[in-house]
Amino acid sequence: MNIDISEKNAKITNLIKIKNVEIGGNEKILISGPCAVESYDIMLAIAKKLKDLGVHMLRGGVFKPRTSPYDFQGMGFQGLEVIKEVGKLVDMPVSTEIMDPRHVEKALDYIDALQIGSRNMYNYTLLSEVGKTNIPIILKRGMGATIKEWIFAAEYIAKQGNDKIIMCERGIRTFEDATRNTLDLNAVAYLKHNTSLPVIVDPSHGTGLSELVYPMSLASLASGADGLIIESHISPDKAISDARQTISMEELEKIVSKLNIFKSK
Repeated sequence: MNIDISEKNAKITNLIKIKNVEIGGNEKILISGPCAVESYDIMLAIAKKLKDLGVHMLRGGVFKPRTSPYDFQGMGFQGLEVIKEVGKLVDMPVSTEIMDPRHVEKALDYIDALQIGSRNMYNYTLLSEVGKTNIPIILKRGMGATIKEWIFAAEYIAKQGNDKIIMCERGIRTFEDATRNTLDLNAVAYLKHNTSLPVIVDPSHGTGLSELVYPMSLASLASGADGLIIESHISPDKAISDARQTISMEELEKIVSKLNIFKSK
C-alpha cells in the first residue's frame, strides 16, 4: 500500500473500526485511561468511571519506556491480563503500547488496538512486524520527527499489508521548555488535507501540564482531529507515572461535554 501525500490525491478519511468504535467517521472519539496500569482494582475503578462518562476506548500502559531505568517500567504481561479483563467487564475496546517485536503476536490475545510510542516510531523492525498483523495501529509521531518521516513510518506498516493506521500527534521537541513538548496542530491539518489517514491528538504528552489538556483538546478537535487520547486517573496526584499531565475525571467530563460540538456534519 502507498500512502499518497500529494494534495491532489487527498482522499476521504479511512474509517477504522476497533470493535464497536469507528475512528475517522463523523463522531469524535475519546480514548482515555492512566499512563500506566497500576493494579486490577485501580484500573477497574478508572474504567467504570470512564464508561459512565461516555469515553469510547480504554488505554493503559503495561510496557513503559521510561527515560530513567530506575523508574517504574510497567506491569508487563500481567498488566495485559488486567487491561483485557477490565475492558471486557466494562465493554470497552482497549489499547496499549508494545515495544518489542517479539511481544507483538502474544499481545494480540489481549488488546484491540496496538500503540507505537514516540520512541519507537523509528523502530522499523517493530513497524514491519505490526504491519503483518490485522490489528489497528495507533502510530505516535516521534518527538523529533518531521511529518514526512512520520508518514514514512506509516508506510513501513502499510507495506506489510496492514492499512489500519491511526496517526497520533503527541508533540515534538523544540527550543521551548515551558511545556513538555510543542503540540504541532499544523500536522493534524496537513495530514487531514493530504492523506486518507485518521488523525488523533495526545494533548497529555503534547503539553505535559494537566491544566493545558482541556484547551489543547478543543484546539485539536478544531484543527480537524478525529479524536483524542488523554491520560486520566481517579486520583491524578497519586498516579505512578506522568502524574503532572494526568487529568481528573471532572476535567475529562468537561472535554466529553464538548465532543458533539465538533461532530462532522
